[in-house]
Amino acid sequence: MDRVAFELFGRAVHWYGIIIVMGIIAGTYIAMINAKHLKYNPDVVLDLCLLAIPFAVIMARLYFVIFTWEAYAQRPIDALKIWEGGLSIHGAVAGGVIAGWIFSHFKKLSFGDLADIAAPGVILGQAIGRWGNFFNQEAYGLPVYNIDWQWFPAAVFIEANQQWHMAAFFYESVWNFLVFAGLMLYRNKRKSSGEVFLLYMIFYSLGRLVIESVRMDSLFMGPFRAAQIFSVALIVLGIVIIVIRRLKSK
Repeated sequence: MDRVAFELFGRAVHWYGIIIVMGIIAGTYIAMINAKHLKYNPDVVLDLCLLAIPFAVIMARLYFVIFTWEAYAQRPIDALKIWEGGLSIHGAVAGGVIAGWIFSHFKKLSFGDLADIAAPGVILGQAIGRWGNFFNQEAYGLPVYNIDWQWFPAAVFIEANQQWHMAAFFYESVWNFLVFAGLMLYRNKRKSSGEVFLLYMIFYSLGRLVIESVRMDSLFMGPFRAAQIFSVALIVLGIVIIVIRRLKSK
């Protein structure tokens, strides 16, 4: 597939960027619905997005560049070329959380409520955004040598090495859609503010922990995959906070 969708005013418009924007729009729309559900003015979401989206993009790119600095050391300006891929979800979520905390502090709003409003939209945006990896030929898994499994979406053909690989990006996209559905169903049953976001942390991280083990282009911290380290930390943190809250409520 051609990475470029079309040209506009002499500039290439990439599929990766289009899909990321689609994910942001869909996630924002769901967040506005959730805001109304929690008796907040949906405009709060739009105001938050003005701060959260830039923070998320910057942190997503910064995370990726830090772990792949060797590729940018000689040409640092290339670190700005986000249309070529290289946006980390963990970095994006961290940026969004920071922006949400700042926003809630200055607006005198519940950070937990804002997190619950955003969480289903965030995972939906991730599910859609993963398809940008398809066009950029990235986030793929181990080679698939069995001809019977060399078909999409079980596997994806990578032009760079002329080889079929496990379609890890697709597996994660499907998992994220399932998590999104689960969060939307659970939002009416939350026991405390922030619990929907904590469940997002846990269940997204569970899927990422497993799928990351088959990826060929993981970022590493020493001998360990960075995404798996962060996933384990988020799972433990989410469970501990929920358990402590439940015990206190009793």
